[in-house]
Amino acid sequence: MTQTPHTIVKTLVLLPFLLFLSGCADRIHYGTIFQGAPQEVAANSAANKPDTELQDTEPEMCLDQELNALNQTGLWNDPYPPMSFDPTENVSFDFPVVLNKQVEMYIHFFQNDFREQFAHWLQRAAAYMPMMETALAEAGLPKDLVYLAMIESGYNPLACSRSMAVGLWQFMEGTGSQYNLEIDKYVDERRDPEKSTQAAATFLADLYKEFGDWHLAVAAYNGGPGKIRNGLSKYGVNNFWELASKDYLALETKRYVPKLIAALIIAKQPEKFGFTQLVYHTPQRYDVITVNPGMGLDAVALLANSSTDKIKQLNHELRQNRTPPNVTDYEVKIPYGTAALAMKNMPRLHATVTTAYKTHKIGKKDTLTSVCALYDVNKTTLLKANNLQGGKLNFGQNLRIPYNSIAYQLLPENIAKTKAANHDNLVMHQVKPGETVSRISKLYSVPPDLIMSWNNLKNVKAVKTGQQLALYIDQRDAIGTGEKTSRIDLEKIAGLEKNPKLVFLKAEKRKTHITEIRATDSYASYNVQDGDTLYTISQRFSASTSEIKKWNNLKSDLIYPGDVLKLKKA
Repeated sequence: MTQTPHTIVKTLVLLPFLLFLSGCADRIHYGTIFQGAPQEVAANSAANKPDTELQDTEPEMCLDQELNALNQTGLWNDPYPPMSFDPTENVSFDFPVVLNKQVEMYIHFFQNDFREQFAHWLQRAAAYMPMMETALAEAGLPKDLVYLAMIESGYNPLACSRSMAVGLWQFMEGTGSQYNLEIDKYVDERRDPEKSTQAAATFLADLYKEFGDWHLAVAAYNGGPGKIRNGLSKYGVNNFWELASKDYLALETKRYVPKLIAALIIAKQPEKFGFTQLVYHTPQRYDVITVNPGMGLDAVALLANSSTDKIKQLNHELRQNRTPPNVTDYEVKIPYGTAALAMKNMPRLHATVTTAYKTHKIGKKDTLTSVCALYDVNKTTLLKANNLQGGKLNFGQNLRIPYNSIAYQLLPENIAKTKAANHDNLVMHQVKPGETVSRISKLYSVPPDLIMSWNNLKNVKAVKTGQQLALYIDQRDAIGTGEKTSRIDLEKIAGLEKNPKLVFLKAEKRKTHITEIRATDSYASYNVQDGDTLYTISQRFSASTSEIKKWNNLKSDLIYPGDVLKLKKA
């Protein structure tokens, strides 16, 4: 498929055109991108909702100056004088390469005014090229098409154009959906490197199948197949360069082909064009685990002993920093080699509701009432969160807005095992400023020693503000009293069957007593009191805990104040 290039002369003929570019050179920065494929925008779609993670950097790209310089190169199908050297010598291509004034303009552009940014693209390419080349080869396409992603997005999976094209391959939402990319308020698979590459390969294969020419196919990728199809018919031409010479295609579309050719010429031999000492990014490697719907990426990071930022980098398709809540489960990427650790940590993961804060800057028309309505917060809460006495707000003032947030932690392994067996009586308490173990024990009517045992605390002072404590209790009404009592299972949870002192005690402890025994064959009835456990009852009545469970068909050791137990008469 390689096309023999014209031999051309190295000359300063482009200097006048490059002067148009010099005015914007100081505004070019790392991370900027060119405009992507102007496929039709779907109005009011999920993808067009605000997405703060996307990087809209086109204003820094000097597109107008670039196109002005390109416009000065003259006709697109003119013969071109020879150069003193062939920049394609000793390099193989599987994409058809031609050399003309437009291609040369971009070679000079990348070498000079856009040099720093192009070097950054070359370095970042290494992270995605192996995966892209494999996908293109499996689809039977030229591997050189990997450089299409370079001029589309600069290999930035979060790139967004003015026309809302997104991702490495700059798909519009309609085209992305057509090629099986899921796009909704939770997920945007245009931002997923692998899935968007598969979609791009299928799209490019369809375009080549229609036009039978790679120049026309990539022009159609940018400008739309209908535009190219109609142009060929209207002017009776059969190649891109003849079509580009007509007053038909937008310059943004015409630039696409020479820009791609110039990019792949340099990228295949960067040293020849002065790009040395490049630090190439490492190809992405990762493991995949299946997690629950709605799981935060901070929780995934905790499972894999990684950082939230790293998990986000591996899962750019997740728009809300959590897995979609509308699925049964979700495959999430984690750092390579951490799958076994993550699966081991999964049973230990515990979520609690906590309070977080966002900031609101007071505008000219803001009032306490309007701010409360905006964030669905009552006035008292908002005033307390900001230590305000009255409702007067000042322009420019920053307010702390409290809201419920999910916090995750890994429970110690011994507690995690207990949690799995007794999930219905686990309460997580976040230590507040000034709280002590003693104060928390009174709040939950649980002895301090028990709190220390459950949380492996060495002493009563070993708690800090914000720390999460696991408390194995369950508040319920005592039968017939309306009082709040707690249930615990000493034998299973704390392993304290030999230490009857560490039992639940209420502030007003009542003496354990045997109710009036009613004869039922060989059994007597006993009303469970506050502080009773199967162990203490078994000791009192000279029976084993297993016997009491058998007599009462108990599947666990949990008992509650007010329960009636059958006990065998002596």
